[in-house]
Amino acid sequence: MVEPMFWAEFNVEPVVGARLELGGSEGKHAATVRRMRLGEAIQLTNGIGLRVRGHVVEVLPKSLMVEVSDISLDPLPSNQVFLIQALAKGDRDELAIQAATELGALAMIPWKAERSISRWDAAKSAKGQARWQLICDEAAKQSLRTHFPVVSMPLSSVEVVQVFEDFDVVIVLDPTSETGIAKLPKLKGKIALIVGPEGGISEDELTLFEKSGALRAHLGQAILRTSTAGVTAIAAIQALTGEFN
Repeated sequence: MVEPMFWAEFNVEPVVGARLELGGSEGKHAATVRRMRLGEAIQLTNGIGLRVRGHVVEVLPKSLMVEVSDISLDPLPSNQVFLIQALAKGDRDELAIQAATELGALAMIPWKAERSISRWDAAKSAKGQARWQLICDEAAKQSLRTHFPVVSMPLSSVEVVQVFEDFDVVIVLDPTSETGIAKLPKLKGKIALIVGPEGGISEDELTLFEKSGALRAHLGQAILRTSTAGVTAIAAIQALTGEFN
C-alpha cells in the first residue's frame, strides 16, 4: 500500500527518530476523514522538495503524531514543463491542471485567451488563482509529488509573450501546424506549453506567439479538447526525453 501524503509546515528541520505533530486542516483531515491509524505509514512534504516518511504513533482528535523514519530532498527534474492554460468553461481548465500536476508540471499560468468563454475579472482572478492552487496542491499530494506547482495570476496574450524569456522552449499546441511535437528540436530545459480554449487560438494570437519565438506543433490527427491537449503533450515530451525509461 502506498502511504498517503500530507502537506506540513516544518518549524525546525526534521531528523530521523523525531516525533512531529501534523496539525491544522491537514492533521484534521488525516485523523477524521482519512482515519489514519496507529502504525500506518505516512509521508509529509513542505511542497518544495522535502519528503519525510514515517508512521503514525498517536492519533488525536484533530491531529496526528508521526515518528520520522526517512528524510530526502527530491531534486527538480532536468526538463521542466510549465503549462500556460487558457481559461475554459465548466471545469475543463481545472481538469487540465489537475492531470498536468499528476504528470509533473511545475507551474500553471492561467491565460485569458481571446476566445476564452470563461472570463475572470479583477475580483474573480484572485478567487480563480486560489482555486487552481488548491486543485494543484491536492493533485500533487495524491500523486506523491513533493514539488507543488505554483499557480500565477491570469495573464493576457500580450502578458504571456512577456514571460517567454523565462523559458528555453515555448510550444503552442496548434492542430493546423505542419510539425508534430515529436519533430520539434531541443525539447530540453524549461519548456512552456500553450494550450488554447474551446474555440481554439485566434490567428492574431498565433502570429503574436510565433513572431515572439514560440514553436507551433500538433498532436497527431485527432483534435483534442483543452482539458486533454496539455496532458497529452506533457506525456509526449516525457516519453521523447526518456523520463519513462
